[in-house]
Amino acid sequence: MFFATPQITTTNPIDSVEAIFKQKSFSFERRDLNEIVVEIQGKWNDMLLFFAWETHLKCLHMSCFMNIEAKISDKSRIFELLALINENLWLGHFSYWSEHETPIFKHSVIVDEDDFNFSGKLAQIIDIAINQCEQMYPVFQAVLAQNLPLKQVLFSTSQTLQ
Repeated sequence: MFFATPQITTTNPIDSVEAIFKQKSFSFERRDLNEIVVEIQGKWNDMLLFFAWETHLKCLHMSCFMNIEAKISDKSRIFELLALINENLWLGHFSYWSEHETPIFKHSVIVDEDDFNFSGKLAQIIDIAINQCEQMYPVFQAVLAQNLPLKQVLFSTSQTLQ
């Protein structure tokens, strides 16, 4: 990159992730120095949050896995749904994890080691991810698992969210 100045990061944001969830007494698995997985009891089902730290990019990646099996064969409906949902998101995006045939919420953040409020911002990002997944779970469930028409589901959902 043209403007980037290489710096060695002395702190690992995964430690901050671990501290946040340890404080809340959540189950987590520290897979290695740069990865952690946390299980969250959601409103609709359990969710898995995965965090990975990429040292060279100084980037923390978060994925929120929702356990919804797609029972439709027309994958274009899935991608149309994702596009319509993502149009309204300010932070992060929904993607489709082909291997597990389920939607997943993703967000990455560049970590500035001089940011004294990183843990606060991280907690906000985690809350936003969980809230987005909770809000969109019924939509994904209706379209992907129950095979309901996309427009009908989005219209009825937009009416209840207002």
